[in-house]
Amino acid sequence: MTDSASPTSLLGRPCRRQALLTLPAQEAHVSAARHFAADLLETWTVPTSERDSAVLIVDELATNAAQYGHERMTLLLALDHGTLHIVVTDSGAAVERRRPDLAPDEHGRGTGIVQYLAQSTEIHQTRSGREVRACLRCSP
Repeated sequence: MTDSASPTSLLGRPCRRQALLTLPAQEAHVSAARHFAADLLETWTVPTSERDSAVLIVDELATNAAQYGHERMTLLLALDHGTLHIVVTDSGAAVERRRPDLAPDEHGRGTGIVQYLAQSTEIHQTRSGREVRACLRCSP
């Protein structure tokens, strides 16, 4: 884990604050990602309502990364001029859209929740896995 007020960001441009956490891509570690985000955002004095939304986004993205990733998942939180960037990467292949062994009401809502809470979302397939980005405005 790293937490810095470094001028260089993993987002590719200057950033006020950022932190990085890498965990095994296992569902047992999703709660660690969620608690890490909650504690860090409280330290950064992100207001409660935005913090709660951010933690829910982290939970949904980390759950997907744990479910579809193979080795590890990485959570990047970056706070930059009133915008919280949440980036979760995993080492998995493209997400399978439908799993016939699961009832439709049991899974598949996470992406909708993230899109509802975030101002923007992006999903990229990389050579080493997937990267999902969500941006959330945070009031001062």
